[in-house]
Amino acid sequence: MTTHPFEGVTHVPELGAVPDQFGTVFRRFDDQDSGCVSYGLTASGQRWFVKTASTPEAISSLRRAVSFHQHVSHSAIVPLVHSFTADDGLVLVHSWMSGEVLYHPTRTHRGGRASAGSPMARFRAQPLARIHSALESVLAAHLAVEEAGFVAVDFYDGCMLYDFDGHRMMLCDLDEYRAGPFVLEADRLPGSTRYMAPEEFVRGAVIDVRTTVFSLGRALRLLLDAGDEERQWRGTPEQLEIVRTATAVAPKHRFPSVLSLVNAWHAAA
Repeated sequence: MTTHPFEGVTHVPELGAVPDQFGTVFRRFDDQDSGCVSYGLTASGQRWFVKTASTPEAISSLRRAVSFHQHVSHSAIVPLVHSFTADDGLVLVHSWMSGEVLYHPTRTHRGGRASAGSPMARFRAQPLARIHSALESVLAAHLAVEEAGFVAVDFYDGCMLYDFDGHRMMLCDLDEYRAGPFVLEADRLPGSTRYMAPEEFVRGAVIDVRTTVFSLGRALRLLLDAGDEERQWRGTPEQLEIVRTATAVAPKHRFPSVLSLVNAWHAAA
């Protein structure tokens, strides 16, 4: 069993003291639109990703993350190693994974997906075989999500961590994923409008696996396009038709499960 410097820690007095208490910070993420403050931390000869939350909304999100990781495990999902509370919040400890998120929105900067040199532009410029391999990881991870009875919420390219050296796709920051189906009790769910299904904007709507299918369909559409305007499809006509079914406006017209979407995608390939 892997040991770590946080083992046995269940509570600390103050969030701000966590980095210095357990290791050396080599990177700080303090401009996140989630309200969380995170750190790349070197401790016990290894690197860790430590996420802290102090606002009610951020704490609620990280509590969801703990529940999600208790139920869902997959080789393409960055694992949760440990969690503990503080007087003023909550702390999650993940394994550190090499790579770059394909989109990194912050409170002070958005946009730039299509900019030359951006992670998304570099990803899209890769050979199709590598892109398809990355998409396979995304789909396979969501088969595990479906099997555990969870649905995707706030899934977008900021959750996709791609290692350009190792050519590996990992998923991170799946903090809003929830057990489903459930009824939306707010005016909308959190997330990127580029990936969200219509029902995610309707109070009282049922959010279920068909919502996950829609988000995955959008991921297939956007990652297999050479540009951000969706005019340079790099897949086949058959694959594009699968995307259209997955992203139908009415949930009843979509694939009824992630498994059925994956099976259709494989058949088209």
